[in-house]
Amino acid sequence: MRRTLGAASAALLTAIALTACAPTTEADPSATPIILEGGPTSTPDASPTDAPDAGSTDPTCETIILSSTASDFESIGWKPQSEPFRVGATEVPDGILCKWSDGSATAAGVQMFGWAPIDATAAGKAEDDLVASGWKREEGANGEVYVTENPDWLAGRGADGYGITYLFGDGWVKVADTKQSLVLIDWPQGQR
Repeated sequence: MRRTLGAASAALLTAIALTACAPTTEADPSATPIILEGGPTSTPDASPTDAPDAGSTDPTCETIILSSTASDFESIGWKPQSEPFRVGATEVPDGILCKWSDGSATAAGVQMFGWAPIDATAAGKAEDDLVASGWKREEGANGEVYVTENPDWLAGRGADGYGITYLFGDGWVKVADTKQSLVLIDWPQGQR
């Protein structure tokens, strides 16, 4: 089991390194390391060469993230498991939460990405509920709001003090297992 996990981790690191070495038209200043459970890796390249799936109208696990990221995960045998999008215990209609892993019950590495439409009233209530339960709120650019796990809860996981993080924007909410991984969510396409 450890050899399989080690091989999968090595394959993911190789795929990420190869992707990161590809030329891009401009550098992404927000790209920072992602911490998978079990050790650090680098952020997959979020280059503008990732072509959106033109035929997709509904969010899926394969379409809410960059196509290169989905391909990298699939190349090491990872598959997504989808479930309803939730903010805390509250389900957000028409959203999707995806957990990418090798599918085993004891998967050491799991990446989580989610997206949902949300109106301003529901977003405000969701933010307030999270903060009331100990999460931290930060103002972002263009009126966006980050709400992230309390750093005291991370016990060594996460990156730069950020674990699971929600990003609330104008009519939508995204979630990832770290604040830095939010850049990999590209739904609706082009809204990175």
